[in-house]
Amino acid sequence: MLITLQNTILERIAKGEALAETLDFLCRSVEVIVPDVVISVLTLDDRGRLNHLAGPSIPKHYADAIDGVRIGEDVGSCGTAAHRATPVLVDDIETHPFWEPFKDLAMGLGFRACWSTPIISDGAVLGTFAFYFYRKRGPSEFEQGIVDACVYLCAIGLDRELRAKERRRVAYTDSLTGLPNRSRFNEVVALEETRNSKWGLLLMDLDNLKLVNDTFGHQAGDDLIQVVGQRLAAISDGDSAFRLGGDEFAIIVRGTECVDLGFYAGHVLDSLKAPCFCAGQTVYPSGTIGGAVAMAGETAGNVRQNADFALYEAKERCRGRFIEYSGSAFSVIERRFRAFQQVSEALRENRIDVYYQPIVDFETGQIVGLEALCRLITRGGDVVTASEFHSVTNDVKLAAELTSRVLDIVARDARDWIDRGLYFGRIGLNVSAGDFLEGRLTQKVLGVLNKAGVPADRIVIELTESIYIGRHEQSVVGQIAALREAGMAVALDDFGTGFASLTHLLTVPLDIIKIDRLFVERMMNDNSAAVIVEALVSISRKLGFLVIAEGIETQAQSDFLAGLGCARGQGFLFSKGIDRHEISALLLQQLRLPAPIVAHAFAH
Repeated sequence: MLITLQNTILERIAKGEALAETLDFLCRSVEVIVPDVVISVLTLDDRGRLNHLAGPSIPKHYADAIDGVRIGEDVGSCGTAAHRATPVLVDDIETHPFWEPFKDLAMGLGFRACWSTPIISDGAVLGTFAFYFYRKRGPSEFEQGIVDACVYLCAIGLDRELRAKERRRVAYTDSLTGLPNRSRFNEVVALEETRNSKWGLLLMDLDNLKLVNDTFGHQAGDDLIQVVGQRLAAISDGDSAFRLGGDEFAIIVRGTECVDLGFYAGHVLDSLKAPCFCAGQTVYPSGTIGGAVAMAGETAGNVRQNADFALYEAKERCRGRFIEYSGSAFSVIERRFRAFQQVSEALRENRIDVYYQPIVDFETGQIVGLEALCRLITRGGDVVTASEFHSVTNDVKLAAELTSRVLDIVARDARDWIDRGLYFGRIGLNVSAGDFLEGRLTQKVLGVLNKAGVPADRIVIELTESIYIGRHEQSVVGQIAALREAGMAVALDDFGTGFASLTHLLTVPLDIIKIDRLFVERMMNDNSAAVIVEALVSISRKLGFLVIAEGIETQAQSDFLAGLGCARGQGFLFSKGIDRHEISALLLQQLRLPAPIVAHAFAH
């Protein structure tokens, strides 16, 4: 019978059935075999406290009374057995000093003796297995054999459960900070929907983590993340603060009547301010926070998305501070954020491509250059133009990633055309402020071109005035000069629509001026626009710049521009932006054009 019981318990443990239910079954079964005993199984926690696990015949008030008792010498039979890691027999509860604090409770249930055996695995005490007797006595030899078998089974079950808990702890804990990780965050946020209480969410990004990594090394960055994790843990309850990964943290704010996200966000930001030592360097932590309160009828997914919107806006407008989501004011932000997500996913899934729009010589009709146009391919295969996601260039990191991807594609295509003997002049590559931020744009471009075997003089760097307006202007001007010195041409795009354009013609080293499509569109019917275009062409040519007009859609526009002295242009009159296969076909058509014309087609 005992062997059958052992096999049953082992099978239930192996199947992963609830341990408390399995051990309750064990206790009931043994109490049938030994009818004058009551069995109790307690577990020992990390704080040295005993907790009731199983014992179907133990009254609830008794289990509650001993739950959480700290082990030690003279603490009943179980507390002492766990403390000593050896069996303890008390054959007279009424008179034994171990039981003085608990004897009235035990004797009220008719218990007169207690024999407790520690449950040990790998040298560690996991709990106790106790026999309560209704008479003043100790165990028989038969009962000792039963207890030995039961303690063995309990050790197997408790060890398995502890290992499972440890696996879960590791799976749901961030190894660097000790905070719950993204997986646990997903679980907890999903549970908030089911609770009848108010709650809100703060999402925080650390400021300048990349700068700390680049300046002091990754150990300093890891130290900074650890410090921030410790500070968040110190001001948060369990399962409230999380590290989602990288520089991302989340805090769940719970309330009763209302949730004041602003107050809590301010508390979080204040807790970060104190300086800390990271790899021997003094660092001042700071973060940017976006938050959202769960409104009636909103899912956890809605709340997370709204907090994301708010964080995105905070990073755009007020780094180091907090913005709370407000539905009425966030439609523009949502559109920008969706574009950010769309581009980020496309980059991860390799769905960024390049189309090319020809630049044509008005006199010969030849293609004398190309502009590389970034395109996003949806998962369904649709092509999305850059105008649909242009707002993401405000995010310097994402803008730089886009430029890198486009540059890789352009270098690959250019190498292919060179190998096939196709003339394409120079390819214009649009850059953003983010590309100039690190001060290494020239090295970055040359690195890709050299790897592909494409000469630098085949590339035009196209930029707008917004890139070099502001306190970083001298740094940008220096990098522009370095690009030109490396053999690349530099074009000022959208000329005429920015600020202080004429001033920048004097201070910024340029090769090409591209007249904005707005003026080309209006110049045929608006005398003011025509005068401006004529002046722009005249000034640019006299300063020695090559002039290219954008957005040409009619032959009349082309003829008018040619009459003003503008020799090159691009627009739908010649071709829209087309993929590499179509542009290759056009280049192939003009392969046999006279060499002198081709050779000088892009000369100043």
